[in-house]
Amino acid sequence: MFQPQLGLKGNSSREQIDDRLRYQPQVYEFFTAANDFTPAGYQHLREAIQYVQSRGVRHIVLHHPMSFGEYHADVVAPEKDYPELYRFIEKTTTQLLRLADDLDVQVLVHGGYAGPTVEHMVALYPSVQAARDAVYQRLDRFARAGGDHIMFENSIAPVFAYGDPAQEDEILAHHYRLAFDTSHCFIELHGDNQGLQASLSHLAPDVVHYHLVDSLGQTHDSLTLGTGKINWAGVLPRMNPQASSIYEINLHDQGNCQEQLASHAYLSRLAAQLTKQEDC
Repeated sequence: MFQPQLGLKGNSSREQIDDRLRYQPQVYEFFTAANDFTPAGYQHLREAIQYVQSRGVRHIVLHHPMSFGEYHADVVAPEKDYPELYRFIEKTTTQLLRLADDLDVQVLVHGGYAGPTVEHMVALYPSVQAARDAVYQRLDRFARAGGDHIMFENSIAPVFAYGDPAQEDEILAHHYRLAFDTSHCFIELHGDNQGLQASLSHLAPDVVHYHLVDSLGQTHDSLTLGTGKINWAGVLPRMNPQASSIYEINLHDQGNCQEQLASHAYLSRLAAQLTKQEDC
């Protein structure tokens, strides 16, 4: 069974990094933004990664920027309609993969986001399947470039979502290294715990990283574990025990990761209870 690990998330500021490091996490995930890809920002990010490594954190993930200007960084965006966004995603992915290769860290790219803009982008294709195929072609190229340093995360958009076994089979056929966000799948399934558990089991062998986050199953609420409707006792046995994980929780104060720590405490207690039951 998957054993909870302390995985924390923050940006490249020393304030957030030092707040997380004092709890000695096993995993640190950098939330990057567009300003990390200016010459000065990129050098700062590199130095921040090295600083975290120097403090003994061996597993580091670089989360691709979520947005560019007014848009989410949606890989489904056609180049002819969104040339600047398209080039931004290309350039930043290349830059992150360079860091990953140099410093032996991981890069996480979203397979999609949700909302009216992505719906408009998908509508530019002849069909939803054509939009998915365009996403797969782009991710295939990123996967070839990144090898064992890149992974792709599920969305709540139709182009790269977990929850439908047929679409999961399509994704598995590409042999991607997968990141699994529990809340995204739960929301995609409108709060169906059995569906979430089936998806976890189906994809587990290809999952290398988890975003552990609770939800009420309707909107992107990013709740502390134990405060939503996800059945975590059903989640833990279906996770890949070899994968890394972080707690991706909305924080009241970005300089204080207490909600992430509370989530880890909750999951650790639950894991201990489940292990004790197995031993009885």
